[in-house]
Amino acid sequence: MSALLSFSDLSIAFDGNPVVRKLSFSVGAGETVALVGESGSGKSVSALSVLRLLDERHVSYPAGTILYRGEDMLKADDRRLRQIRGSQISMIFQEPMTSLNPLHTVEKQIAETLEIHKGMRGPRARKRCLELLELVGIPDPASRLGSYPHQLSGGQKQRVMIAMALANEPDLLIADEPTTALDVTVQKQVLELLARLQKQLGMAVLLITHDLSIVRHYANQVVVMEKGERVEHGTTGQVFSAPSHPYTRRLLDAEPPQGPEFQPDSKTTLLEVDRLNVVFNAKRKWFGGTRGGFKAVQDVSFSLRRGETLGIVGESGSGKTTIGHALLKLTRCSGSIKMAGKELVTCNQKQFRPWRKRIQIVFQDPFGSLSPRMSVGRIVGEGLEIHQPDTPEALDARVIQALTDVGLDPQARHRYPHEFSGGQRQRIAIARALVLQPEIIILDEPTSALDRTVQKQVISLLRALQEKYRLSYIFISHDLAVVRALSHKLLVLNRGQVVEYGAAGSVFHSPQNTYTRELLSAAFFYSADNQPADSAP
Repeated sequence: MSALLSFSDLSIAFDGNPVVRKLSFSVGAGETVALVGESGSGKSVSALSVLRLLDERHVSYPAGTILYRGEDMLKADDRRLRQIRGSQISMIFQEPMTSLNPLHTVEKQIAETLEIHKGMRGPRARKRCLELLELVGIPDPASRLGSYPHQLSGGQKQRVMIAMALANEPDLLIADEPTTALDVTVQKQVLELLARLQKQLGMAVLLITHDLSIVRHYANQVVVMEKGERVEHGTTGQVFSAPSHPYTRRLLDAEPPQGPEFQPDSKTTLLEVDRLNVVFNAKRKWFGGTRGGFKAVQDVSFSLRRGETLGIVGESGSGKTTIGHALLKLTRCSGSIKMAGKELVTCNQKQFRPWRKRIQIVFQDPFGSLSPRMSVGRIVGEGLEIHQPDTPEALDARVIQALTDVGLDPQARHRYPHEFSGGQRQRIAIARALVLQPEIIILDEPTSALDRTVQKQVISLLRALQEKYRLSYIFISHDLAVVRALSHKLLVLNRGQVVEYGAAGSVFHSPQNTYTRELLSAAFFYSADNQPADSAP
């Protein structure tokens, strides 16, 4: 197979500091090559270099070449790069929300690339936009042309990104973590869509991901990177069946465990939720009450014992996070929420304040939820200053203990969030929740954007903290493999309603609801039993 794209002894440096060293591999026409490794291994930097999308003021290429159809991209001028970008080589970026312009409609953003490369305008461009949206499976595409990114779900935004990337039928598609943070059902749809379009258009795909289960099913070749260097390269079958490098074996062994290790021994019920309802955009009546609105959560009921983990799963928009926000009185709700026998729904914000230290939350995006202007010590200690004020020395001791509990060097309290990796930032967020010694911690997608190896570390940390402090968790996630590793009970949501609720083991092994079976089928579709792909999908 002739090489469409080839890296030869490529080295990349930022401000003179090497980040990629002597990288070599090739991508053949119609082939899928997966570039895998943990965050910081050099995957995305290498892929972005193909189209020279890195900041030219800081990046340099001390050695090597990137050849596309025999032409060195590192020597191409700006005019030539503009001809190739979006036309012959396209890219799907990792985060569609930040990659799509929030000020422009879907039609304008897709039509822009058609106008630049093919001169399409007006009705012709609109017709092509509709064809592309239909191609990527957007329902009722005509109604979506005038939509803005914030009006689309995560899966729909990713499909729009794919439509933009495929608008000019490129020879090579670079997909950088195209399914990160997507629901398992949407993830499967997106990957199958890419595989179908690849076969239909005959294009090559360079897939950058940290999820080896996806690689196993869709890639022909695998390139494993560690700390900027290629440590293993071979067909998917070879790499998965007989990995030669210890780092590859460690990646393959990083799958989450099959179930929770710690079993709660307490019969004490901490939290009782009965017929919880959340309605958005409801209009108030003249004489009290409300009407209309979108029912985000409908008649949800569950309980939580001390030391127990309740997993809440479902697709985007199913109401998972809304339930977490309702428990913390961050959104208006009705029904009953009782903790230690006290009704919390009727509490005002002042009355609820003492309860906040007993229920804490860890948000999905640790970087977005940690103030960049505050040191780690101040971030972790802020809740103590509000709820349990003490002497500076005593507060500092509590912060040190919390950081030690989550496996961070106490000296880290003098640094800032941007100086840490994603996994370390998530540990800081857990320390912030832990420092108040709560009884319940709500974990909202705490591992969704982390590498599998880091996910495994965070799971082990959460298990150890639960056993040490008899914590109760409400674990919200779309990653069912991670949910299975932690949960004692499972609550499955679909469009705001509970479709299944019970012991996690029972639900995973013998789901009663059709929707639950669909979720589990999508989540564990890429199992070890599936044969690796050694030919184009």
